[in-house]
Amino acid sequence: MLYFAYGSNLNHFQMKRRCKDSIFLKKINLKDFVLTFRSKYRAADIEYKKGSIVPGGLFEISKSDEKKLDVYEDFPILYKKFYFTYQKNKIMTYTMVKKTLFRFPTERYLNIVKQGYVDCNLDDKFLRNALKDNKG
Repeated sequence: MLYFAYGSNLNHFQMKRRCKDSIFLKKINLKDFVLTFRSKYRAADIEYKKGSIVPGGLFEISKSDEKKLDVYEDFPILYKKFYFTYQKNKIMTYTMVKKTLFRFPTERYLNIVKQGYVDCNLDDKFLRNALKDNKG
């Protein structure tokens, strides 16, 4: 199945450790969404915002990988699955169930995400904007 990563799972080392069968395919953009950070975990989330984009990594994952991600993402308590179509392919990602207020991520978590942006060759301006726009 196809999986869209936009947070810490962009980090190739972490993703391989978590999902041994995963294969990074390419970077893609999820249209009409914006990146944010929230919950007591200060983790990445996406929310609908017309005209915005969230860059991310497209991965091929196995059924056992999906089960491991479900556990890691605390599905269906913290995150729920969200499906979208990209170039006629059905793609799965996760989005938080409760849309709490912005919480600045921990330095450790943010460094994992930053390395993921490098690993997937993503423009980190989207990450910087997510952190800047929400300082309130």
